[in-house]
Amino acid sequence: QVQLVESGGGLVQPGGSLRLSCVASGFTFSVYGMRWYRQAPGKERELVATISSTGGSTNYLDSVKGRFTISRDNTKNTVYLQMNSLKPEDTAVYYCNARVATLTYWGQGTQVTVSS
Repeated sequence: QVQLVESGGGLVQPGGSLRLSCVASGFTFSVYGMRWYRQAPGKERELVATISSTGGSTNYLDSVKGRFTISRDNTKNTVYLQMNSLKPEDTAVYYCNARVATLTYWGQGTQVTVSS
């Protein structure tokens, strides 16, 4: 079965950095695009970044452009989200997402808190 397991969240001061990882299993990772979403308290889940199957194409939420970088390692079935210059408004639970055939899968989420 498809599994997505995120890690790398935590508490960081404004201006700091974190790298999130999502290890995928149960499907042919290298042929599917991947996504990172986030959900802040009291807000709807929003799409943060996407990456194509080869990693050659990426897209970002406007508010994270220039600060976040999505990447992937198809030899490790892993997608990453490097987050730099973090702001308090980046505080949220971050989720890895995959759309395999007609189904959508989510990881359990990892909490990112940006606070001094």
